[in-house]
Amino acid sequence: MNRPIDREPAPSAVELVRAAGLWASGTLRPRQPDRRLIDSIAIAELPTAGPTVTVRALPQIARYVPAAGLVEGASLFRRLPSAMTTFVVEHPSATFLVDPGFCIDARTRVLDELPWATRLLVTPPKGTLSTVDGLTRCPPTRAPDFALPTHAHWDHVCGLLDLPGLEVRLRTVERDWIMAGRRAPAGGVRTALTDGRRIVTYDLDGPPVATFTASHDLFDDGSVLVVELAGHTPGSVGVLLRAGTGWVLLAGDAAWHHEQVDRLRQKPAIPGEFVDEDRDTAFATMHRLHLARHLARVIPTHDLDATSSLSGCDDHPSPH
Repeated sequence: MNRPIDREPAPSAVELVRAAGLWASGTLRPRQPDRRLIDSIAIAELPTAGPTVTVRALPQIARYVPAAGLVEGASLFRRLPSAMTTFVVEHPSATFLVDPGFCIDARTRVLDELPWATRLLVTPPKGTLSTVDGLTRCPPTRAPDFALPTHAHWDHVCGLLDLPGLEVRLRTVERDWIMAGRRAPAGGVRTALTDGRRIVTYDLDGPPVATFTASHDLFDDGSVLVVELAGHTPGSVGVLLRAGTGWVLLAGDAAWHHEQVDRLRQKPAIPGEFVDEDRDTAFATMHRLHLARHLARVIPTHDLDATSSLSGCDDHPSPH
């Protein structure tokens, strides 16, 4: 029996007009960095001992989008490559997926739950690879033991629909946000994270690390640290990895493109007003990413320019 579709309400006309005004204003005068906040951010030590991990981006095709739709104040005439990226991390004790983002038949299984205007903005191109197809094309040394989404939006958990039984590690506050309310985020999020699936919750119970206020040591050995990146969703996190070539931070949607991190720019109001739970907190997090780029390679999940540097598979599709 088909599951009922829990459609997300479309933005109201008032919300769209307000967001359009903010977008136009931000395009001409982007929000400026908070220098007092930058000066107040303490830099905590990174672990200096422990094992290393390997991290690879699964093969994916590109979707070219206007730069002004990713980076506030960017040119209206440039286009940047975006992608639905899933990462495979191999630790001596376990293999896990970060952001299993795309499922087979996503258009009928999850995208129908989104408002038509949202679908126009977020629907990926034909030929986009599902997470399970990416794993087939570029298999890890061992099958994944669990998944670790940076946050619980459809394009970071949809791939779980094709991986029944795979355990999920999810921050407690994020789990509560999607499970406790009357409505889950649209796009099959609640279905992807339930259906008999084991969810293991964690809290950021560790000390500050790098520029981030709290952390969780996933293996208790300093090799994989989950860090606070709140703002996009209440429980958004980054995954800070000690790779063989240095520290790598998988930043989820705290940033959509490394240009935001380099130039310290927030997301544009369209669609930022509709996807960030707390715009002020998200911008404060961007300040921490801006400083952290000197300590680790920051990789936004949808930035194909950045994720391509982690490609370790010969079967990487050519961008379209």
